[in-house]
Amino acid sequence: MSLKLNKTQIERFSRQIILKNIGILGQKKIIQSKVLIIGMGGLGCPVAEFLVRAGVGSLGIVDYDNVNLSNIHRQSLYDNSDLNKSKVSIAKKKLKKINSKTKVICHKVKLNENNFNKIVKNYNYIVDGSDNFKTKFLINDFCIKSKKFLVTGAISKFDGHIFTFNFKDKKTPCLRCFFQENKISDDILNCEYEGILGTVAGIIGTIQANEILKQILNIGKNLNGFILILDLLNLNFRKVKLSKRKICLCK
Repeated sequence: MSLKLNKTQIERFSRQIILKNIGILGQKKIIQSKVLIIGMGGLGCPVAEFLVRAGVGSLGIVDYDNVNLSNIHRQSLYDNSDLNKSKVSIAKKKLKKINSKTKVICHKVKLNENNFNKIVKNYNYIVDGSDNFKTKFLINDFCIKSKKFLVTGAISKFDGHIFTFNFKDKKTPCLRCFFQENKISDDILNCEYEGILGTVAGIIGTIQANEILKQILNIGKNLNGFILILDLLNLNFRKVKLSKRKICLCK
């Protein structure tokens, strides 16, 4: 049976429905989509908020941490009343207030090789908002094997990197083509050591959400095969071609 939008849904999403690239059919695609966000921190919070506002039907959120005071300046779903509480539980409550029709599924776990498949297999689109390379490579490798669409974000200081990977296309490079696992340190993603301006997280996370919505709707150009690099201190933005390495898991 085909999905029909009711009067409330049409009014709620009217400003995006009137866009010629979306319309009623596009809104139905958004409502029927299933997205998983891994990491409910500086990136995951704006991604989740804007996907829920857009009407995504099913949203999985993964994080095993609790809210602490240093999170609040950049993690937009949390406030002082949430301190020491589960990030995914608080995020779900806030997101349901924004759009009660979105099904929000909490996964309060630390992802590893044993539980990854069970969680990720239920979603069509994956957002990587994690803050360490072990998790990023785990997400990357699984999405290659299962041919999932992946949007990866990384932030540090005043800078942000965004990748999109459509692994249904065999020509698509992967994260390992850009970062070599044995030559990088998690310190470059660690806000505790490197620092981060809160607005940088919001900007990069919002772009990640935008790329997911474009993929759901199959509109516009994506970053497949490129990395978008943003220097928000000096307002320099550039797209760099990302090529496959000769020896890589994605070959």
